[in-house]
Order: sequence, then structure tokens, then C-alpha cells
Amino acid sequence: MTASVCGAAMAALVAGCATSGVKNPSGVPVTHMNADEQGFVAGTGVESQDLVMVADKMSRSILGVPQIANAATPPTIVLNPVDNQTRFPINKDLFLTRIRYQLNSKARGKVVFLARNQMEELEKERNRKREGAVTASSDPSVQEFKGADYFLTGSLQGLSTRTKAGTSDYILYDFHLIDARTSAIVWEDAAELKKQGLEDAAYR
Repeated sequence: MTASVCGAAMAALVAGCATSGVKNPSGVPVTHMNADEQGFVAGTGVESQDLVMVADKMSRSILGVPQIANAATPPTIVLNPVDNQTRFPINKDLFLTRIRYQLNSKARGKVVFLARNQMEELEKERNRKREGAVTASSDPSVQEFKGADYFLTGSLQGLSTRTKAGTSDYILYDFHLIDARTSAIVWEDAAELKKQGLEDAAYR
């Protein structure tokens, strides 16, 4: 192989390693992108850049709630499943996971999330400690699980239109905190997005 051919091959390889901003995907097998970027593979449904934007907005908004910002002790929060009423079969709980991650990593100590999805294993561990099968850092007879101060949940609702001209989708992302003692909604915020495209995309 001549030096000129090797140089051309190396240039093509380097060009294929672009991290983002690729406008023409021809000849590029994989493009690494940031989660908040819209790539050349896009549709009118819920995508990663929407999830990042919505979750970040909700995280900042929650921290401004007086019940959170002015609490003497960090309130405890349980995540309840998000209700997906859109036509897109997405993993809806990704929103709550990112909100929890944002609050735990960027606002440490402001709120405490309870791992209710691990209750079965937690109960087994508590029983082992009470039976003396494993050691406990405190008296096992007084160990109890914390109760929730608030429930964090939400819903995704959508309107879709299809014609020969293309597809249009509007999605309302709504999230709210519910007081576990009174059932009052102490905080609510929403984001709404509308997209139009010539072709529909398949979401999995």
C-alpha cells in the first residue's frame, strides 16, 4: 500500500470519529453525541434531548419550593411511576431517575429519596439483623424504615396529527409533589414541546 493510500485511509478514519454536529451521516457508522443534542436520527416523539431538558427544569424547580428550600430537616421523597399517555412506548421512569440523580448530585442534603423499589431486599436485611444473623450498627429492635414526606410523580400526555404533509406531535410533561400526610399537591411544574416532521419514527 502506497503512502498516499495510507494517508487517505487514515484521514477517512479520523473523519469517522467526529463527536457531534454531523450533518451528512453518509459513510459514518457511529457518531458520539451529547445526550442533550439532537442528531440526524430524529422523530417527533420523546428523545434524549427532551428528557434532559425536562428533567433539569424540574430539578431546579423543586429546589425552589418553600417546603423543600425552608425545611429544617431534609424531606423524604418516594418516586411513584410516571403515567405515559402518549403514543410513544418510552421508558417513562427515565425522567424520575434523572431528576433524582440531579438532586442527589447537585443539591446534596436538600432532599432524601427513599428506595421503596428495594423494599423486599431491605426487609430481608432488617430481619437478618433482628435475628442476629448479621451485625447492625444500631440496636436492631428499634430499626424502622423512614416514612415518606412527599411523593414525586408525573404524567406524559400528547396530541398527534398525521396528514400527507407529515406528522405533528405535541407532548405535555407534567410533574408534581404530593404531601403524603394531606394529599395536597405542594408543587407542580410542566414543560411542553411540539415537533413536526415529514416522516414518523419508530420508537422502542
